[in-house]
Amino acid sequence: MSDMPTTAKAAILVEQNKDLVIGEITLPKTLDIGQVLVKIRYSGICGSQLGEIDGVKGPDPWLPHLLGHEGSGHAVAVGPGVKHVKPGDAVVLHWRPSKGIEATPAKYSWNGKVVNAGWVTTFNDHAVIAENRLTAIPAGTDLKAAALYGCAVTTGFGVIDNRAKIKLGESVVVFGAGGIGLNIVQGAALAGARTIVAVDRYANRLELARHCGATETIDGSKTDPWERLKELLPNNSLDVFIDNTGSPGVIGRGYEFISGKGRVILVGVPKKGDKTELYTLPMHFGKSMTGTTGGEAIPHEDIPRYMALTASRGIDLNDLITEIAPLTGINDLIQKMRNGTSAGRCLVDLAS
Repeated sequence: MSDMPTTAKAAILVEQNKDLVIGEITLPKTLDIGQVLVKIRYSGICGSQLGEIDGVKGPDPWLPHLLGHEGSGHAVAVGPGVKHVKPGDAVVLHWRPSKGIEATPAKYSWNGKVVNAGWVTTFNDHAVIAENRLTAIPAGTDLKAAALYGCAVTTGFGVIDNRAKIKLGESVVVFGAGGIGLNIVQGAALAGARTIVAVDRYANRLELARHCGATETIDGSKTDPWERLKELLPNNSLDVFIDNTGSPGVIGRGYEFISGKGRVILVGVPKKGDKTELYTLPMHFGKSMTGTTGGEAIPHEDIPRYMALTASRGIDLNDLITEIAPLTGINDLIQKMRNGTSAGRCLVDLAS
């Protein structure tokens, strides 16, 4: 790696509930078994990163560390044993494990401190990634859209494909229409759902949801969503309720609202200690509730399949990208996600 880059620009989580710190980190001098050095072009920002910053799962023992699990770029160099990616390949970076080696996570240095990282990070312009967190894609693929296959698309489509298992003509409520929620809406439309209701507090997100295939939208900032849902889907006729909020109240109401054979799918992550109360008897007779981890996607199988699907249906994922900024603007992008200014996916352009 003598002719390889020795440093990288990165956004570092130094303290919870604080802005990320932009700095220059030092890369490892050599690549270990199963590691791949990637030059990252675009990184998405997912609600999971906001949760890490906010400490929704509790105190973080790994600080300071890098963030990001959805991106695109090019492989620069590979370590021993890597078989599925080669230097020069265009790649999607994803957090769901795929084929290849699950390498030891890299450690970087910054201002004399060790900076931790997992098997994948994307808030840095060069990163050492485990082989099984990379999927090679065809040369010339639009890297902006490709970044969304690292999480937003694979999770959203995977929730519909693998967890909700939508049948033709079923009704679906998607509570929370952010980056993943929009792709859940899109996946439900592709799967042939009859009624798709998107619920959110921001009108700009709901406009995008309609573009993605929602047949009805409910602005929770202006109306009681549950009363409106009763009008749209009377007599507990809802087949599938998908929650992206992690709110115990929303989860509980959604469970009560579905039909006797309905399914609740939990995508959003609750804060540590939050609990939902349920009357479980209906579960004995057909009601169900299940969580999901990234839509149970298998990236090396699903990314090519979903890319082919969107291409065949003329779906342009760039329509879901509403903000792009350089790494120095990442905290502004995060704030726009928090306050709803940005309707769709925010991307960090690591080449600018």
